[in-house]
This record gives sequence, structure tokens and C-alpha cells, in this order.
Amino acid sequence: NCDDALVSPLPSAALTSSSELFSTHSPSFAKLNRRDGAGGWSPLESNEQQWLQVDLGDRVEVVAVATQGRYGSSDWVTSYTLMFSDTGRNWRHYRQDDAVWAFTGNSNADSVVHHKLLHSMKARFLRFIPLKWNAGGRIGLRVEVFGCSYKSDIADFDGRSSLLYRFNQKLMSTFKDVVSLKFKSMQGDGVLFHGEGQRGDYITLELQKGKLSLHLNLGDSNLHFSNSHMSVTLGSLLDDQHWHSVLIERFNKQVNFTVDKHTQHFRTKGDSDHLDIDYELSFGGIPVPGKPGTFQRKNFHGCIENLYYNGVNIIDLAKR
Repeated sequence: NCDDALVSPLPSAALTSSSELFSTHSPSFAKLNRRDGAGGWSPLESNEQQWLQVDLGDRVEVVAVATQGRYGSSDWVTSYTLMFSDTGRNWRHYRQDDAVWAFTGNSNADSVVHHKLLHSMKARFLRFIPLKWNAGGRIGLRVEVFGCSYKSDIADFDGRSSLLYRFNQKLMSTFKDVVSLKFKSMQGDGVLFHGEGQRGDYITLELQKGKLSLHLNLGDSNLHFSNSHMSVTLGSLLDDQHWHSVLIERFNKQVNFTVDKHTQHFRTKGDSDHLDIDYELSFGGIPVPGKPGTFQRKNFHGCIENLYYNGVNIIDLAKR
């Protein structure tokens, strides 16, 4: 039931724009099916540098959008893109099929054109960017956004802390592991999570110069750990203060490493199929034993959301 109208209940100040033609054409009149003022928003100049912004008040899940032209006029938008942000400062384009998606707009002033998003967006701020408009008129917009409130478990890391998940027993030996999370950061380097065992096994996920690297070693005493190390890197410019999704799936030696829908399939080396981790996993850094706040490598500075390890909600567990 994530289909609530999110714009109509907002105060007028929640809608802002790059410019306005007159006070009667201000963004405060840009709500769907309203006829206030001049019947919608129109910017001072009609060009591709204009935008209409909605502050949804809190982070929400957006599943659909709808547009109209300016009531009783020849002003409407025939094509537009969407941008979204958590902060109102750093923006990303809505994309489909690995490309910035251009939405089909209106063919007259009053018919509503509704688009259900293929991929929902989680954001507080949304921008409509007109690309094309009626040749016989100007840019004119009234909009609605559909979705619901979005609640998630988020942990903030300040560059001096980590989150520990301790096992019930000394050794955790697994043939299958699944780790999923979202993260955002403005720092290009830092350890997101790490686990290691006394036999030489380890798994580490870290940002390195804005790229995400997965280091994995399935220890084997017969090989003296020399042939079982793997390092795989995905993504770039991931330190852009936007949310990025990560999924790591390991079954024996086969590993799927996914970052923002891009997946690297690889097979670890060595004879061992299991990962042996002693005592704990650490998230946000690799603490030095006996030295609180001290880390072996640069620790993470940013946010981690919806962190799951083998079905365990790590952040929710830490809050209890």
C-alpha cells in the first residue's frame, strides 16, 4: 500500500524552483489538480536549466510520479528527468537500463500523465527537470509524488568507532555466507567490515580511493594460505554521499559480489570450502585488540543502512 499522495498535504514552502515567471506562477501553485494563482508553476525562462523541487519533509520511498501542465494555458512539459537527494545538496539522476531516464510528459494542460517507477527511490528531495515543452507555449507544471514513509536501520560511523558482532562460540565455520548493506560516505577510504581467523581465513570489505574492494581468504593448512587469497574491486566514485547497495553471496568457493546492480562472479582458490572466523565480525573498522578506538587500517566514516549478515539484522541487534 505504498501509494500515498505525498505532495498534496505539504505546505506551500515545500515546493521551490530555479525561478518563477511572476509571483502568480510560483512553485507553491504546482500541486496536481490545483487551480491556485495562475494554475501552476512556470519559470522566468523556458530552458533546460530550470527545475521544480519538492521537499518531502523526511526520507520516503517514492514509487510513482504524475504531472499536468499549467491550468487553462498552452504551457506544459512534454519530457522531463527526475533527480533525488537526501540532503538537497548532492543529487543523482533517476536511471533505468543504466541510463538517465527521460519521462514522457503531457500533451495538453490538464490531462494527468502518471508513471510508476521501475525502481523505487528513497529520498527526501525530488527535482523535476524539464527537457522539452509545448512549442507553442512555455514550461508549465503541476506535480504529484506517490509513495510512503521509509523506515530503516541506520548506523553512523564517525571515523573513530566500529560495531562488533560477537559469535556465541569461539569459532564460526561457514560454507555459505550472505552479507547485504547500503552505505554512503564522503571519504574515499575505510573498512566497512572485517572478520578473520587464527588459521589465516579472513573476509574484508573496504573502500579504496572511492572503489569497493572485497578481500577473501579461505585458509588451508596444506597450502599454508599462499594460494587462496582473492581481491575483487567494483564501482568507482562511491564516496559521493549517495547510498550504494552491496550484496556478497558465497557458497563454498563460488562468490557473487554485487555493487549497485553490477555483479562480479568469481571462484576462490585453494582446497578449502569453508570460512573460519574467530570470535567476531567488525563493522566500520578493524579494531586493534586491547586498544579501544585504535584501528589496523583506516576506518569507515559515513552511514551503513539495513546491514544483514546471514539473515541477522546487525544494526537492530546492536540497538537492543
